Amino acid sequence: MVTLNSAENVLKTVYLDVLSNQLNTGVNPFYAQIKQSSDDVFGKEVRMLAPYGVNGGISAGTEDGDLPRPNGNKYAQFTATLKNLYGQIEITDKAIRASESSSGAFVNLLNAEMEGLLTASKLNLGRMLFGNGSGKIAVTTSVVSDLDHIKLKNKAELRYFTVGQVIDCFKSATTYFTGARIQYIDYEGGYLYLDKNVTIANECDIYIQDSKDKEITGLGAIFDTAKPIYGLNRTQNTWLNPTAAALPAEANDITDAEIQKAVDVMEERCGSSPDMILCSAGVRRNYQQYQLSFKRNTDVMELAGGYKAISYNGIPIVYDRFCPSGTMYLLNSKDFVLSQLCDWRWLETENGKILRQSTGKAAYTATLVKYAELICRKPGGQSVITGIKDV
Repeated sequence: MVTLNSAENVLKTVYLDVLSNQLNTGVNPFYAQIKQSSDDVFGKEVRMLAPYGVNGGISAGTEDGDLPRPNGNKYAQFTATLKNLYGQIEITDKAIRASESSSGAFVNLLNAEMEGLLTASKLNLGRMLFGNGSGKIAVTTSVVSDLDHIKLKNKAELRYFTVGQVIDCFKSATTYFTGARIQYIDYEGGYLYLDKNVTIANECDIYIQDSKDKEITGLGAIFDTAKPIYGLNRTQNTWLNPTAAALPAEANDITDAEIQKAVDVMEERCGSSPDMILCSAGVRRNYQQYQLSFKRNTDVMELAGGYKAISYNGIPIVYDRFCPSGTMYLLNSKDFVLSQLCDWRWLETENGKILRQSTGKAAYTATLVKYAELICRKPGGQSVITGIKDV
């Protein structure tokens, strides 16, 4: 017989490990390679010593001369607040009672809820990986007065959204709406259709519900050299700045030579080598067309986790739907760590319960939680190529 206690036991003993493994390895190939650790977590913060430069205590001298003066490694301390990552499911009391006498029916119910939670969480983590921590996803265009749809300024940003997501809308200090659920996406027209009518001004910012300024420090922040990172000023610490190259407008097709140039600059300036290249779908097609123009077979390699990718000189080139258009990131995954207080866990009450009755509703919720922050130990050891034509 299915009860709340048996449901909780299944969530704890069966589903938690599956969800945790999938969220740690199934988001995308780059995320799967990032080390996860609690070594540098202190309370609610990450405090990490980051070495930069080289040891200065070397020289060539005379046989009986003075030895070189000791000049050890240089270090800076990164400081960041752990971000709170949540995912929640809801099961109605009616559904539980309807499946009391059928464990198979209840398993199907839980499977559907877990699959939905897993899909949504993967999408959210994948998007945050490319964000700047602000949570801003897109910008609207034109004023809307009491309508059930909003138009995005850039249609390409529609790829960041999925039917069922719940979004908020702000402009500076003004809140225009919160908790609107996406019902339909018009990819041709550039519209998001919502489950309620809204009123907004021109050029408002869209966020996932309750996420404004609360997301992990993604690649957008690492490559934004105009803003501080991990509590350090970039003007005073220029070693924090990644290398960057922009293709000229008259020659914005990506080639082997352009990629090799970026790799060479990384090695010469930072002693770093990329082990993964991330790009948008249009950039990947651009590179594939370049390969075909020489009648070359595009090399395909298999990555950990069952992912497949084309490659340049043994470096996988991975497409990601959330990578900005016209952009190619050259990254060393060994420089990244997901600092976490713990792995994914169910949020528990004082008596160890994970299923809690929703206030004022005949339903029960369970919340998956992780407290973590993405840290790049060597931001200056990464590189980006921009201005590439999407084809």
